[in-house]
Amino acid sequence: MIVLAYLWPLALVPLVAERGDAEVQWHARHGLVLMTAELLLAAAYLVAASFVHAAAIGLGGALLVSVVAGWAAILAVHIAAIVKGINGERLNVPRITSLVK
Repeated sequence: MIVLAYLWPLALVPLVAERGDAEVQWHARHGLVLMTAELLLAAAYLVAASFVHAAAIGLGGALLVSVVAGWAAILAVHIAAIVKGINGERLNVPRITSLVK
């Protein structure tokens, strides 16, 4: 269930199915908060990319590199959260983890 907690919308499964397990509930809420933050970052990227594309078409390559690096970082955070959760620990992401409470 902890693995599902960090697989975007699948975090709803442990949130609903494991109501009695406080640790799984925390990880499910943490996964949902991470997903929301990532979606907000993606939306901000799309807005910024639209403005940059309109202003200077040559910067498109730089934006492509930044989005690939960003998704790699997101994947790394999810893998770290899954590994820590399986080991009975919690991953604390600055400014994000405080929203879980």
